[in-house]
Amino acid sequence: MPTFRPILYIVANVLLALAATMLVPAAVDYAHGNPDALVFLLSAAFTGTCGGLLAAATRCQLNNGLTLRQAFLLTPLAWLATAAFAAIPFLFCHFPDLSLNYANAFFETMSGLTTTGSTVLVRLDLTPEGILLWRALLQWLGGIGIIAVAIAVLPALGVGGMQLFRTESSDRSEKVLPRAQQIAKAIGGVYAGLTVLCGLSYWAAGMTPFEAVVHALTSLSTGGFSTSDSSLGHFENPVIHWLASLFMLAGSLPFVLYVRTLTGQRDALWKDRQVRSFIGFLVAVILPFSVWLASRGDHGFLDALRLVAFNVVSVVTTTGYALTDYSQWGNLAIGVFFGLTFIGGCTGSTSGGIKVFRFEVMVVLLRTHFLHLLYPRGVFSRQYGNRQLDDRVLGSVIVFFALFFSAYSVLTIVLMAFGLDFITSASAAVTALANVGPGLGDVIGPAGNFAPLPDSAKWLLSIAMLAGRLELFTVLVLFMPQFWRA
Repeated sequence: MPTFRPILYIVANVLLALAATMLVPAAVDYAHGNPDALVFLLSAAFTGTCGGLLAAATRCQLNNGLTLRQAFLLTPLAWLATAAFAAIPFLFCHFPDLSLNYANAFFETMSGLTTTGSTVLVRLDLTPEGILLWRALLQWLGGIGIIAVAIAVLPALGVGGMQLFRTESSDRSEKVLPRAQQIAKAIGGVYAGLTVLCGLSYWAAGMTPFEAVVHALTSLSTGGFSTSDSSLGHFENPVIHWLASLFMLAGSLPFVLYVRTLTGQRDALWKDRQVRSFIGFLVAVILPFSVWLASRGDHGFLDALRLVAFNVVSVVTTTGYALTDYSQWGNLAIGVFFGLTFIGGCTGSTSGGIKVFRFEVMVVLLRTHFLHLLYPRGVFSRQYGNRQLDDRVLGSVIVFFALFFSAYSVLTIVLMAFGLDFITSASAAVTALANVGPGLGDVIGPAGNFAPLPDSAKWLLSIAMLAGRLELFTVLVLFMPQFWRA
């Protein structure tokens, strides 16, 4: 059984950091004369007190890192504790349209922290600035958090083939995270720098400073929360739409490669097989889709290219911004976007989904299998980039696919048992597991939100968002009795 003391001590420090973050929207609300400033201050005091008491009770040295079991337990526990406390401001804010019960508040918070982007809030255009900024900050913090987990924890745990992406911060021994500090600082600097660049670009393109800050926080995190019910469709400037596409794409690429680029490996991004495949896939979808949309006669080619590029990038990178209700483009568009929901970006990025590298590994495996059918005695190389794929990696990827689609099927059926129709259930299930945001249909489509769903469905989807964000295994392994045995 894992020792809880270091786990709880880390969780306590996370809560202390969360309490400090609550002071930012408190200051914004105070500057705008919003009464929610007091709500954020009291929430910060309560969260900080709980975190401080827990830290005092569990204080210990972390010089030796964590064991594998402790890392498995810490990851979902930290996310759950953060969501539980970060939901408090949503409960007590004074805006009448935000009279949320805890199920809705927790759903909104978990959606933010997992950078999913599904929302239960309405009339965002009239919502106080503090709440809008708080949602954006949750997504930004969740984005940097998942980068750290994907780089430092999941490769060491061997989750879903992630051992392909070990770095100097991934310890190969029984310990996890003892050498992550240096690369974490570098990635944090890149993440913050790109966010500032994004915000300045939005501001220069015509957004107000507040709108630019909020959308910068949610673009780089591929989260998708906006300041308007119309999402980025609220802004009519095509330059903003292209900038959003660019920065969503930037957030979906491996941040380790940005660090390598800045440290002298100028072609690190383009030489990476996963990045090339990802960009190639986007081009292969966007260009013919744009031609098809333009051929319908409603849009010129350049206008169609902008609409398709934005929405495809938004869905594939699991950001979830909406520019228009693409479900009105017809059944072909609905089918295409439903399929794109599963893809996701690159590993080591802020995006969710299955991830491009897993599809590439499956292609390698299928090719080898077909060659064995043709040449039963042949010996064929199974390479990914410059690495030979061993049976453990292949097995992890295959099991991940099986687990993902099994969880997706079960989740869809349970949502239908709650009274939801098939389109709503199926798209809600995949958008939660892949952390995309909007679903399909009249209820949760790009023009709707998740408010009409029953509370039981929101609790289930909240857990699904967390499981999908942490690559499923990290959460589900906790339900094995063997995990808790000595």
